[in-house]
Amino acid sequence: MFGRSRSWVGGGHGKSSRNIHSLDHLKYLYHVLTKNTTVTEQNRNLLVETIRSITEILIWGDQNDSSVFDFFLEKNMFVFFLNILRQKSGRYVCVQLLQTLNILFENISHETSLYYLLSNNYVNSIIVHKFDFSDEEIMAYYISFLKTLSLKLNNHTVHFFYNEHTNDFALYTEAIKFFNHPESMVRIAVRTITLNVYKVSLDNQAMLHYIRDKTAVPYFSNLVWFIGSHVIELDNCVQTDEEHRNRGKLSDLVAEHLDHLHYLNDILIINCEFLNDVLTDHLLNRLFLPLYVYSLENQDKGGERPKISLPVSLYLLSQVFLIIHHAPLVNSLAEVILNGDLSEMYAKTEQDVQRSCAKPSIRCFIKPTETLERSLEMNKHKGKRRVQKRPNYKNVGEEDDDEKGPTEDAQEDAEKTKGIEGGSKGIRTSGESEEIEMVIMERGKLPELAANTSVQEQNTTDEEKSAAATGLESAQWSRPFLDMVYHALDSQDDDYHALFVLCLLYAMSHNKGMDPEKLEQIQLPVPGAAEKTTYNHLLAERLIRIMNNAAQPDGKIRLATLELSCLLLKQQVVTSTGCIIKDVHLACLEGAREESVHLVRHFYKGEEIFLDMFEDEYRSMTMKPMNVEYLMMDASILLPPTGTPLTGIDFVKRLPCGDVEKTRRAIRVFFMLRSLSLQLRGEPETQLPLTREEDLIKTDDVLDLNNSDLIACTVITKDGGMVQRFLAVDIYQMSLVEPDVSRLGWGVVKFAGLLQDMQVTGVEDDSRALNITIHKPASSPHSKPFPILQATFVFSDHIRCIIAKQRLAKGRIQARRMKMQRIAAPAFPFLRPVPPGQQ
Repeated sequence: MFGRSRSWVGGGHGKSSRNIHSLDHLKYLYHVLTKNTTVTEQNRNLLVETIRSITEILIWGDQNDSSVFDFFLEKNMFVFFLNILRQKSGRYVCVQLLQTLNILFENISHETSLYYLLSNNYVNSIIVHKFDFSDEEIMAYYISFLKTLSLKLNNHTVHFFYNEHTNDFALYTEAIKFFNHPESMVRIAVRTITLNVYKVSLDNQAMLHYIRDKTAVPYFSNLVWFIGSHVIELDNCVQTDEEHRNRGKLSDLVAEHLDHLHYLNDILIINCEFLNDVLTDHLLNRLFLPLYVYSLENQDKGGERPKISLPVSLYLLSQVFLIIHHAPLVNSLAEVILNGDLSEMYAKTEQDVQRSCAKPSIRCFIKPTETLERSLEMNKHKGKRRVQKRPNYKNVGEEDDDEKGPTEDAQEDAEKTKGIEGGSKGIRTSGESEEIEMVIMERGKLPELAANTSVQEQNTTDEEKSAAATGLESAQWSRPFLDMVYHALDSQDDDYHALFVLCLLYAMSHNKGMDPEKLEQIQLPVPGAAEKTTYNHLLAERLIRIMNNAAQPDGKIRLATLELSCLLLKQQVVTSTGCIIKDVHLACLEGAREESVHLVRHFYKGEEIFLDMFEDEYRSMTMKPMNVEYLMMDASILLPPTGTPLTGIDFVKRLPCGDVEKTRRAIRVFFMLRSLSLQLRGEPETQLPLTREEDLIKTDDVLDLNNSDLIACTVITKDGGMVQRFLAVDIYQMSLVEPDVSRLGWGVVKFAGLLQDMQVTGVEDDSRALNITIHKPASSPHSKPFPILQATFVFSDHIRCIIAKQRLAKGRIQARRMKMQRIAAPAFPFLRPVPPGQQ
């Protein structure tokens, strides 16, 4: 949609000797414009090239000759641009003009030159011009033009765009009208423009009040509805795609939701309190609570209110807590999830909600009564004072609206904001009598139930807190959302809901804006928090139950769910001084670990491939630990767990398929539970990995080769290099060494590789040579091994060649056998062979 600009055509007019980068040439082009004030089919190409050439001269003049801008301003040449636009000269001229203006403003670097271009308000007139936005190319260049202008905003240039006397800000208001444009690149550009505007508004109180009072509520209410509509579409896609046929569309919808959340977070971290208050109120009361949180409860309740499915609700809330860290927002949201009461909500009838939905304090997801464009147009003329209008700026319909008095305006705004508690604490000017105070939900003010709960929590001991957390299941309506969370962890069928719950708990506990006291209400500790002496027993039991289910032969727990369960349990019970887990829970965990031992033993048959899988899985687990942020960006986990690799879903996010994948899963489950058990018992890992880097021979090591069996050879590498080396075979490695000139009988290692990863083959036409390849272990089971050595070894005769081949082959077999014996050794007894009949 955003195409590459066409090449400049310079110097096409006048004499060939004319310098196209000069004031004289600009005067000539001015003369051309004066002779062609009306656009016709015959002169449109001439006008387009003339404007292009003028732009090129202006960019040159910005760097080399200020008199160019003096002439441009003196002759009011921008008027010609505007005049050409107003003649309905066709899409070709519009596209070329917008493209040229965009290039001009992109390349102007001096502020003085920029002031020249922005003076006389012609740029604003172009911004409000009625282009044919149904044309994709016009739309693309227009929004790019606005984006380029927004990047030029600062404390000085902003006054050319925002006029507090006429109470308009065309660059901002025209841009946000395209917030819901079907083309994603347009929406992204709109977000960039608004963020640039908000950053500049921090230092301009009048503009800040304008944005807050005239645009914030219409824009944010429509934006929230737009986001919610996407969420409902996403939920419908999940509900109708059990066969994984629409994963492309689902991925696009998830990516769009992530973009929305990052945009909202970008607004919040600008830290403009006025805007943050309004945005927080709309997000909580018009989106997150009525659509996301209320969907957590029983799906059969709540009448005709829009709802989304439980998995989608948990998934999206996890994204919210992972991305947004604005304290008033995340704490209010967490308060409802942890302590919310729905009794009043269900008592209300649908008519009550419809009647009161205009009040922002009422939590309901409902479409705004007016479009954003209509709301902006109405707000634009409220309270407007009669002043001299901008030159060439169309204020259509202003005369009628000016008759409306400021008292009527204030009453209308008060009705719109009625029902919201508290007040904003943003920057205010003295004597601000005509400004309508935007009242919002007071920071930190929680529902009465939350306040009572908070008081009770302060007066309870750690033991009482633990008992209260354990007894949550009996309180059906006291904490319905929290009840749902624990219930989802207790599913015996699969981990579809459990994975999302674990992600939500993780996201809440790692959110930087969360008040630790909120999480202490359910004894969910924050990483790095002060010392703790107790933990949530109910949650710990649910997590251990997931681990036990994962260790069963027919377990339906995915590896991602198990790893997240281990992570949360460690977060709960491990402190800087030790582990506080109770013996009964540790015993249950040990039972799950023993189950995992039996599960791995079932697949252990002494086969050679088992060793490769064993080491590959350990390497994968240690090199790629769980990243919850990446996990929650994957749309595939929204679909019911599947066991086929044909979907392309990562192995840890789906169920195993076939004996090989079941073996891999059993090995990984064992590793996770073994690691967790050792950490909780405070014991170091002494057996894994089977190959330790510190025990291996490395390049440039100096070895005592006295009494070693060395075979001289010539190594010919794949690129044609040829070197003389001695071949030595160790227990686990083969190495190529050269004599150490400083000490007799010692050698310097030039290459070392594992025997178990080596392949040796003979050379057909040379009985003295061997082809040897050694692969570096792959980082994952799916990636292709990378050869770290691929060479031909040539020996002095065929006897030494045969000896070398036998020694390498025997060494490889022995190295693999020794590792298999280590796996089944008494010191590492989980895979000792089972007598026949007891398997």
